[in-house]
Amino acid sequence: MKSKTFKNYIFSSKIILAIIIFLLCYGFSTYLHTSLIKKEAIDHSETISKQVFSSMYQIMKKGWSREDLNLFTKSLEDNFENSNYEINIYRANKVKALFGDIEEKHKDKTLVSILNQDINSFESFEKNIVRKILPLTASNECLQCHTNAKVGDVLGAVEVKQDLNSIFFESKYQFSIFFLIIIPIFLISVFISSRYTTKKVTKKLELFKEKVEDINSISDFKEFDSKDIDLYFKEFNEIIKNVDSMAKKLKNVAVDKELLEFEIKLLDKFIITSDVVKDWREYISDLLVQINTIMETYTLMTIFRVDDDQFEVDIFWLGNPKEGIKEVFEEYIHGMIKSSEYFEGMTDFTIKHIIANRGLSIENLKKEDVEYRSKSLFLDSPKIGGIVGIGLQSVLSTDPIRYIVVDSILTTMANLVGSVKAINKYTEDLEYYAARDPLTDLFNQRVFNDMMMYEIKRANRHNYSFALMVIDCDNFKPINDNFGHAFGDRFLQTIADILEEEKRDEDIPARYGGDEFTVILPECDVNGAIVVANRIAQRIAKEKLTAPDGTNVGITISIGISVYPDHTHSQKELFIIADHMMYKAKEEGKNSIKTPTKEDISNVLKENHEKSALLISALENDQIYPYFQPIQTLADESNNLVIHELLMRIKHNNKIVSAFEFIEIAEARGVINKMDLMVIEKAFKKIKETDYKGILFINLSPKSLIVNNFIKQINFLVTEYEINRERIVFEITERETVKNFSLLEKFVNNLKLEGYKFAIDDFGSGFSSFHYIKKFPIDYLKIDGDFIININKDEKDKAFVNSITTLAQELNIKTIAEFVEDEEIVKTLKQLNVDYCQGYHIGRPTDNFVTSK
Repeated sequence: MKSKTFKNYIFSSKIILAIIIFLLCYGFSTYLHTSLIKKEAIDHSETISKQVFSSMYQIMKKGWSREDLNLFTKSLEDNFENSNYEINIYRANKVKALFGDIEEKHKDKTLVSILNQDINSFESFEKNIVRKILPLTASNECLQCHTNAKVGDVLGAVEVKQDLNSIFFESKYQFSIFFLIIIPIFLISVFISSRYTTKKVTKKLELFKEKVEDINSISDFKEFDSKDIDLYFKEFNEIIKNVDSMAKKLKNVAVDKELLEFEIKLLDKFIITSDVVKDWREYISDLLVQINTIMETYTLMTIFRVDDDQFEVDIFWLGNPKEGIKEVFEEYIHGMIKSSEYFEGMTDFTIKHIIANRGLSIENLKKEDVEYRSKSLFLDSPKIGGIVGIGLQSVLSTDPIRYIVVDSILTTMANLVGSVKAINKYTEDLEYYAARDPLTDLFNQRVFNDMMMYEIKRANRHNYSFALMVIDCDNFKPINDNFGHAFGDRFLQTIADILEEEKRDEDIPARYGGDEFTVILPECDVNGAIVVANRIAQRIAKEKLTAPDGTNVGITISIGISVYPDHTHSQKELFIIADHMMYKAKEEGKNSIKTPTKEDISNVLKENHEKSALLISALENDQIYPYFQPIQTLADESNNLVIHELLMRIKHNNKIVSAFEFIEIAEARGVINKMDLMVIEKAFKKIKETDYKGILFINLSPKSLIVNNFIKQINFLVTEYEINRERIVFEITERETVKNFSLLEKFVNNLKLEGYKFAIDDFGSGFSSFHYIKKFPIDYLKIDGDFIININKDEKDKAFVNSITTLAQELNIKTIAEFVEDEEIVKTLKQLNVDYCQGYHIGRPTDNFVTSK
């Protein structure tokens, strides 16, 4: 906004004031003149009407004829012919009845009302025309001639009009001429008074401006003095005093411009990107070079804990130091570590020396020439902490202003290095748990599926067979119920250890879920698999653990085996066959090993065929229905359920079939996209019918991504059912995403451009966790339920969930915990700052929206 000068402001203010006064005077005088003329005209009209009546009365007393009336009327017209008056006489009906009509002007409603005695008299002022109507009422004398009237009857009316337009026009013209004459006098007076008022003030302000412009350095600023500036006005002088007072205070905290500019540029660089995390040492080296452009600095150093009993020390040198100088600084660091309680008892560390500029050599540097400033940073979760330091010339470290800058650099650098270390630790944890089961350290279900796919390709390429074992613990639930989950977890860990010990070197064990394990046996037939299975089963049967009550508890396992390609060429069927064999072993008494017969394989495939038939029937008969599972916020204590996840169900023969039983068959047959659209449309219809105002999460099959017009179809349904796009969140399960990552990225970005939200389901279950966060505009992360269900029993699960929530908060992403089965889990999730929770404890899926718990 363009600023105004004081001189022009005073002048324009006075001009405006003068114009306002002028307009007020002009308006008031015009109003007063008009009012007086109006009042005089009304009074004059009334006088004329009375005079006319009086004249008529005198003539009527003598008795008059029509000729007398015409002469009287003609005389009125002659007398007022060149005036602005108009006089009209009107007869009432009673007079007309005796003496007939006379020539009259048209009577309006007002005249008719007066002649009919509805009103007594009338006067008005409209469009600068005064109008007065005087009724002629009968007296006793009038009754001699007007025999059909009585006293008080209206016998006629006299109307007097006066047009004042010419008078008003003339008066306004004269007023305008008068005021136009005095306007220049106003303007000249305003100009002279404003210039007189501002001249002395502006002269002193110019002096103040010159003093300010002379300030080009800290020393100039410290010599600044405004005592000889007098602005002649108390209020203005108060401003100068306040400026002078502020200058005195600033003198004590003033910093060189170049130092401030350097710090700003330096702080701008402290943005943590993936490149910074990856090459943070190179980043700190570059930082050291830049610091030297403003103050001579020899070293930067970081000491950070990287494990429970391990830490790293990095010394960054501006140039190549001599060996003796290195030893001096290593001694200094040893002393710092020994004096720190945080590193107490920790001796396992190495010192790395990083040279920022190898073309520069640091000569004759002594310990006493360098002053070290340091800063500490310690985090409880994850367990990361350390010290950062800066080594610069002793004379610089004593400068209080530069000390502030150095302290700021150290604080920011501590946060940077600490954040890098924390992110590295989070990355390591996430990458580990993405592939491993946190309880047993075996591969998880995701890796198992990937290994299965890889082994099928390898077996086909090298023309050999491989076996699959599905293992389930017998009577594991009673052990958990009787002795507690902690004891049950010990059993699972023991079984995992036995699998690692008794398997062949090339075999791949995994924890599939709960108390179920799998083992892939490469280059193995049925007989070889049975040998390994017997060895594992016998070892586990011998194993005993001491329960909390002191008793020795043992356990057995049931094992199902299938072989590729002997039993099937399908990865899915290979697992289904082994899984069926495991359940058959249980049915036949447990603690046994089962391999499939031709009849077993036929029965498995038959069941698979029946599910396919059920799916086709559901599509043909419109038996696919939406179900809704509530999601609760943990941000407050309310039980409001304003989020639901859309689930797919099939209703067949009064039975509700979960999507889990048919989803893979639907994807294999290529009908999942059609089913998705059917259930979404029914859900949108339910939203419109119930006026649901909450958020709806919609699971999408990866197969939907390859349908070109899928988003177009969704947009059509959104428009048809008047759905708010911002309340629709599309979920894609991480462990089941498509292989073409670029296709997925394009699909998600298109969804976001259309105004929808996006969520990753089962986050943490796969390898791609960080890749998803980096590539996609994610709004929600649904944490894999495997980490939630045992969160109060396993510290690793808890640490992993904490890592996810911390990372999500940094990226402004909301988190949702799945598999929430009790109130204790809810309390823990609140402590970990998880945003929402979902599970049977919150609510089971139903065919209607639930708004409160």
